[in-house]
Amino acid sequence: MDIVMVGLGKMGANMTRRLLRGGHSVMAYDRSHAIGEELAAEGASAASSIEGAIASVKSPRTVWMMVPSGEATRAVLAEVVALLEPGDCVIDGGNTDWRDDAARAAQCAEKGIAYLDCGTSGGLYGLTEGYCLMVGGDKTACDRVRPIFDTLATKDGFAYVGSSGAGHYAKMVHNAIEYGMMQSLAEGFELLQASPQGIDPAQVAGLWRHGSVIRSWLLDLSHQALRKDPKLDAITGYVSDSGEGRWAVETAIARDVPATVLAAALFARFQSRQDDSFAMKLLAALRREFGGHAVISK
Repeated sequence: MDIVMVGLGKMGANMTRRLLRGGHSVMAYDRSHAIGEELAAEGASAASSIEGAIASVKSPRTVWMMVPSGEATRAVLAEVVALLEPGDCVIDGGNTDWRDDAARAAQCAEKGIAYLDCGTSGGLYGLTEGYCLMVGGDKTACDRVRPIFDTLATKDGFAYVGSSGAGHYAKMVHNAIEYGMMQSLAEGFELLQASPQGIDPAQVAGLWRHGSVIRSWLLDLSHQALRKDPKLDAITGYVSDSGEGRWAVETAIARDVPATVLAAALFARFQSRQDDSFAMKLLAALRREFGGHAVISK
C-alpha cells in the first residue's frame, strides 16, 4: 500500500523501514529533513513538508502519524485533515490520551475521513521483532488498511479492540502495567544488591530467565543492562514518564478502579527526579522535633 508517515523519530523511522521491507511504498516526512534523506536512501520517498507528502500520494490515502502527544499531535492532525479528501484515513500511532480520540474522530468524520487510534508497543526491537498493535476506531477503515498492520505487527500481535479511543486506552493500561512491573523489578534487584552474602544481581537475573515464574522480556532486559554495567554507575536514577501512567491513574480515579500498584509506580518515578526532597527533609525534621533524633545538616 501507499503510506504517508509523518514523524520519523526512533519509532516512526523503524516503522518506515519495516513497511519498506514488507513491500509498501512510504512517503516520509519529519521536521528534521536529515532522517528523511536517510530513509530515502533506504527506499522511501522523502518530502519537505506535510503538504508535499500528502499531495504526492493518490486518494484514498493512509496517513500514519508518529508524533509526540499533546499540542504537537493536535497541530499535525489539524494540518493533515485540512489536506485530506473523503475516503482517506488517518492513523494516530503515538501515545495519545484516549480521552482526545472521540473528538478527533468526529473532526475527521466531518470531512469523510476515517480516524484510527493505534496503541503501538515494541520499542527499538519492533523493527526486527515486529510490533504489538491495538487498534480502535472505524472497523471498515481498519479492515481496509489491514495490510499495513499485518506488516508492522509481530505474529499474533495485532487486534482491533473496539470503537474510537479503544486502541489508545488499551495502550495506556499496557504502559501502566509496564510501570508496575518495572518498579517491582527495580525494588527487587535493589534488595538483591543489598544482600549480606554478596549476591550478584546479574547472575540471578540470568538464572531467573530460565524456568522461573517471573521470567519475562523485562527480566531479559534487566539481565542485559546489569551485564553491561553491574553497578549501573554510568547512569543516574532520574526516570521520566511519557504521560500514559498519569492518564491511567486519572482514569482509575474517574472510574472508581483501585490501582494501588500502578499509582505507586508512577509516584516512584516522580520521586526519582528529586535531588533533595522537601518531604524527606520534613520527615527528618519531625523525628528531630518529637524524639530528638539526629539530622544530617548541609
